[in-house]
Amino acid sequence: MTDSARHFDPHPRELLDRRAFFNRGGVNLGAAALGWLLARDVSGQEPPPPPPSLAARSPLAPKPAHFPARARSVIFLNMAGAPPQLDMLDFKPTLKRLGEQGARAPASLTKGERFAFIDDSAKLLPPLFPFRQVGSAGMWMSSVTDPLSDIADDICLIHGVHSDQFNHVPAALKLFTGFQRGGRPSMGAWVTYGLGSECDNLPGYVVLSSGRGARCGGECHGSGFLPSVYQGIALRSEGEPVLYLNNPRGFDRPLRRATLDALKVLNQAEFDAFGDPEIQTRISQYEMAYRMQQSAPELADLSSESAEVHDLYGVEPGKRAFANNCLLARRLVERGVRFIQLNHGEWDLHGGPQKNIPKYCPLLCEQTMQGTAALIKDLKRTGLLDSTLVVWGAEFGRTPMLQGELGREVGRDHHKTFSMWMAGAGVKAGHIYGETDDIGYKAVGPAMDVHDVQATILHLLGLDHERLTYRFQGRDFRLTDVHGKVHDAIFA
Repeated sequence: MTDSARHFDPHPRELLDRRAFFNRGGVNLGAAALGWLLARDVSGQEPPPPPPSLAARSPLAPKPAHFPARARSVIFLNMAGAPPQLDMLDFKPTLKRLGEQGARAPASLTKGERFAFIDDSAKLLPPLFPFRQVGSAGMWMSSVTDPLSDIADDICLIHGVHSDQFNHVPAALKLFTGFQRGGRPSMGAWVTYGLGSECDNLPGYVVLSSGRGARCGGECHGSGFLPSVYQGIALRSEGEPVLYLNNPRGFDRPLRRATLDALKVLNQAEFDAFGDPEIQTRISQYEMAYRMQQSAPELADLSSESAEVHDLYGVEPGKRAFANNCLLARRLVERGVRFIQLNHGEWDLHGGPQKNIPKYCPLLCEQTMQGTAALIKDLKRTGLLDSTLVVWGAEFGRTPMLQGELGREVGRDHHKTFSMWMAGAGVKAGHIYGETDDIGYKAVGPAMDVHDVQATILHLLGLDHERLTYRFQGRDFRLTDVHGKVHDAIFA
């Protein structure tokens, strides 16, 4: 997809001062604004929507995909901080045996490698929880992930995912923006830029956080150099869904509508003169905020769901909880939101009193696994799983080697090889893709780089990652940079 129709010159040759602006367009726009204000119903009822000639076409209007899509929406379950995959989803009997013997990682694998906190002579750490095989494919899952065993036949478990970054913020940026430094658009921004949204009264890209949230903050759901209308909008799962969304005292809804109509006339005239897409963003966001004053409280009111649904998810009313966000994600998909990102941390389990795997991995799994499994079951029950791609993963993985000394407070260091899973929307169900070596150190067979993950997600949405570009500073940029391969072997 090209965006030539949406390019603009950030340094226009002719800049109008205020007097010139109103001399050029003041009569017409003033008459239009006055007309709208006079047309307001004195009974206090809301006026009708402005005519198309006065409203900019929404940047989030639905756009055609490059080819038929399997997915209409994405829910990305971001386990910020990197779960220890070797204790959860990637069982290695050889690692168990060698670790129990106190063996060290083979020098043939680790020589010359850089790690965040350990050196290449660290001892191997056996899996810390018992594993069993589940589902028709015989997936290995540990006891701490037990709720996932119920959905094993609905997911595609991917081993040997690879990142070239091993520190949190650069790796998280690489996963979500395609580049290890800030300033690039996030995956959700690229998706809403490419496809728009099918929801009129909620943002096309929504972010929900629990626990610590994402390490890279707003950079992981920002719009970068894309128009800011495509950035992720953070909603809250407790209290008001969006702060400062309500009208101030003495400012009723009809007055808000009339004010926005007058502002829209002025903003549209400015856009017609300068073509700056940020003006379209301003128009669009004013209107979205107005609509969200009614839609957001209704969305966040989980009391409308049945007791059975609450029990399924393990909803915690009034709390900032991952389970609540999973249920909100299903409700957002029902309403046509295009990209939903759930951030939950902190999975950075290096060892020590506050970061050890034996204590905190079960706790984090308790916080997340029931809601995760419930989301898949609920999407499947409602028929939404066929059109919703669910992705579970993090910025990188954790080493087969231990950090610290064997004991109660042991942990694992950052590692470039890890596991993810996907479900729904054309992905093979009950399938295992990829493999790591006998100690889980690196991929053997097909390896899915993070750019491949991005390309594959875009493909399922009907977007060609090489065609989804935006011209900035004289060249075309894309989410996958100059990399990325679609792994169609995971498609049903």
